[in-house]
Amino acid sequence: MNSLIQDMFIFFPPDAVAKEVCSVIRVLLVALAIVTVALTACIDLKSLRRSDPIQPIRDYERLMVGDLNADYIGNDNCLAKCHVHDQIARDFAHSIHSEQIAADTGLPLVNCESCHGPGSLAVKNAEKTGKCDTGHLLPIEKFPAQAQSMICLKCHSAASTPSLTFWNASPHASSDVSCFDCHRLHRGPAQKASREEVAELCYGCHQDIRSRFSQTSHHPVPEQKVACIDCHDPHGSLQEHLLKGSTVRETCSRCHMDKQGPFVYEHADVTETCTNCHRPHGSPNDPLLNQAQPFLCLQCHPGHLGQDFHSNGGALSSTSMKQLFYNRCTDCHSAIHGTDIPSPHGRGTFITR
Repeated sequence: MNSLIQDMFIFFPPDAVAKEVCSVIRVLLVALAIVTVALTACIDLKSLRRSDPIQPIRDYERLMVGDLNADYIGNDNCLAKCHVHDQIARDFAHSIHSEQIAADTGLPLVNCESCHGPGSLAVKNAEKTGKCDTGHLLPIEKFPAQAQSMICLKCHSAASTPSLTFWNASPHASSDVSCFDCHRLHRGPAQKASREEVAELCYGCHQDIRSRFSQTSHHPVPEQKVACIDCHDPHGSLQEHLLKGSTVRETCSRCHMDKQGPFVYEHADVTETCTNCHRPHGSPNDPLLNQAQPFLCLQCHPGHLGQDFHSNGGALSSTSMKQLFYNRCTDCHSAIHGTDIPSPHGRGTFITR
């Protein structure tokens, strides 16, 4: 503070008037410091992080529960009058939505009324009836999916929860999927599905994907070695199928780094789309191939059929038939994803061993 006063003398000449002004400023600064210390001592700084919504939302929620005079009464009243020793209270006390939320997250404190709206009407007659009148809480279960999600998005904005940046434009949001369809808010620590539970959660809607994982060749999702969220972002993505990578190849390369390249000799025209050859969820053909060999390769390389397997008369001979069904292209072209080693035949583009 003394240094501040000294700096002020630079701007004022050291005459009697200037000294008087500086004395007044010094007194005011000291008084301000005293008031600040007093307020800090008296106010619980944690209480400044409000759990009830901002004014426009408060008025809207009051209208929804049927009375503009409805008030927010806090968790203590909800727990004391309705949820004294029940499982909801115990779970909430150990949940990520309880007051254990750290201040550095940027999220406000969360209580019952953050989701259910003002509770004064619900507990008004609780002492007489022994229970809450839930008809005076927000009818969340009757809300459309987007309105249900908005309850969560009041706190979980893109700024505080970056994974939700693309939620509003995601296939899930446009398909009437709400946050409550996947997250169980009254389940304590289990509000957020674990990796082991994610697949069953997704199968609730994606039954066709479940059947693909039952095929002989599949990613080890049923074995819980891989989870749906390793490849897909359920909250939204700029890519098709909610992929986490910027391309299909980048998504696959997160695990299959040995196939990523770049290589000196690469499979032409398939450098960005692994799904040209593979079914990522499951296939009857190992390893996750769209078709069995050599038929998969012949879709793009039909010239090999005429060169290698036809007799001079144009009909398949018994020998070429055996070659077709008992040999695989990868018996020779084993480095099908790419290699830095030239072909022993002198043409590196063969992508052989």
